[in-house]
Amino acid sequence: MKQYRDPSFEGRVGQAAEAKQKALDKLRARPPVDEKLAAERQAARLKREAREAEKRAEKKAAVEAAKQAKVAKAEASAAAAPQLPTEAERKAARDARYAARKSRK
Repeated sequence: MKQYRDPSFEGRVGQAAEAKQKALDKLRARPPVDEKLAAERQAARLKREAREAEKRAEKKAAVEAAKQAKVAKAEASAAAAPQLPTEAERKAARDARYAARKSRK
């Protein structure tokens, strides 16, 4: 009974050899690959990959176009928006108001 719970090294090697032989027998039992069928499958795969690549390219182009439109819209709105005065312009306006107030007195 000890064999079942703790197999010896020879037992493990034997089991591995049996499993390897079973796998080889199963592989050899498979029918040979039909060249015509394999060529059809490969052609279908290549066609599918080409369609997927085309879809990816279209999607990428659409995303890029949307990005360009967004940038153009942002530029247009920035151009249409009133320009905020710079610090120097604000100081000049403040000084002009101060001078006008002083000249009235």
